[in-house]
Amino acid sequence: MTTHDLTERLSLPEDATDEEAAAITAAIAAHVADGERAAAALAAAKAQSADSWSGEKWTFAGRVNATSGRRVRRVRDGTPREKWSAAGRADRL
Repeated sequence: MTTHDLTERLSLPEDATDEEAAAITAAIAAHVADGERAAAALAAAKAQSADSWSGEKWTFAGRVNATSGRRVRRVRDGTPREKWSAAGRADRL
């Protein structure tokens, strides 16, 4: 969203000077940009953690042991995290 887009969507006081209107618009644009950066950082962190088995390897190994009687020694980092795909490869772990 550009500053021009914000200017069209804002309702400014009738008696605001050009400088006051510009300051209000700049403050709101900065606030929106900060929110967008925070949302992007959160999405990136979430995507990065979703690709990791960190903290879930033992849970998966326990499930394989409980359901198949097989003891999993090690869940590799490259093992797919999608449950059905991972279960299909359990015999290779």
